[in-house]
Amino acid sequence: MERALSGAIVTRLPPPVPQRICIVMLTALGDAVHVLPLVTALKRYSRDTSITWVVQPAAAALVRGHPSVDSVVVFDRARGRRGFIESRRALALRKFDAVLLLQPYLKAAVLATFASAPLKIGIDRSRAADLSWLATPTRLPPRPIGHMQDQFLEFVEFFGIPAEPLVWDLGPWPDERVWQQEFLAAIDRPVASIVVATSRPEKDWLPERWAEVSDALVETHGLQPVLVGGRSARELAAERVIVERARHRPLSALGSGVRPLVSILDGSALVLSPDTGPLHMSVALGRPTISLIGYADPRRTGPYRRYHDLMIDAFHDPGEIGPVTNERRSDRMRRITVRDVLERVEIWKARYDSRPKS
Repeated sequence: MERALSGAIVTRLPPPVPQRICIVMLTALGDAVHVLPLVTALKRYSRDTSITWVVQPAAAALVRGHPSVDSVVVFDRARGRRGFIESRRALALRKFDAVLLLQPYLKAAVLATFASAPLKIGIDRSRAADLSWLATPTRLPPRPIGHMQDQFLEFVEFFGIPAEPLVWDLGPWPDERVWQQEFLAAIDRPVASIVVATSRPEKDWLPERWAEVSDALVETHGLQPVLVGGRSARELAAERVIVERARHRPLSALGSGVRPLVSILDGSALVLSPDTGPLHMSVALGRPTISLIGYADPRRTGPYRRYHDLMIDAFHDPGEIGPVTNERRSDRMRRITVRDVLERVEIWKARYDSRPKS
């Protein structure tokens, strides 16, 4: 790392990797997936480093037991003030050498202040929100907005250690393989997992169109559609429409749980998903993924490095160029047609389908 001083260039050596690290990254499954190459890189470089992760319940279910995560402190925002008090008590029992504030928002910044450490690192002020930069006296150098995965990897760069090769170690873990084998054994054709909905209605695709795609997956491509996700009201409503409209009833695995979902996605020949956590899970697992993105800039939140040939970008207008943006566009998912998706299925079949060609 370098800085200018009186016209000269002074090189600052990166700090040593701390032995006790607290990572504050609370939110959704997709962001949790993007944190994993950070923790695996830290552990790969220094096996003695202990990593504690402050995280919300859904993401905790994904990462608890991960080989590079030593402990988890669960912050349950649904408990309101009580959730902050419980997390503060849990963090007060631990001492850290460094706190990494990966999520530049107020509630995460408050939790970062609860963790005792001489070094607290966050992103630069220009990319932080809600005055969260005040919680981290040490900050990453300013950079333009980019993909969330790259932003997290800047914390690896801060310590001067290599992030590559990127490793997620998402699973399935050895004790989960039996469940996966039993689930897949009951299905007599390759699985195409369909993520029926997201945490925001603006990101969802129309369930009646999913029904048309589901039928085509069966009739034209010999795949078995499996509906995946949670059991929220919108997900159940989407499932009902898909099942009612599809000529070939898809299997439903809604509500299977976060870790079983990893096994389902890992066992899929193809995954179809809007911009949500299972999209990033399947990409991290190396499973061909058709992504339907319209609400946010796919250069910020889309599939990382892989399967861009299968991506449908409804966020940008044709020919639109410009820097990566945090803008949200709530009216774009309806632009994606059934034909758009089936064209990507044909690309999958030509490039990724491992079955013998007839």
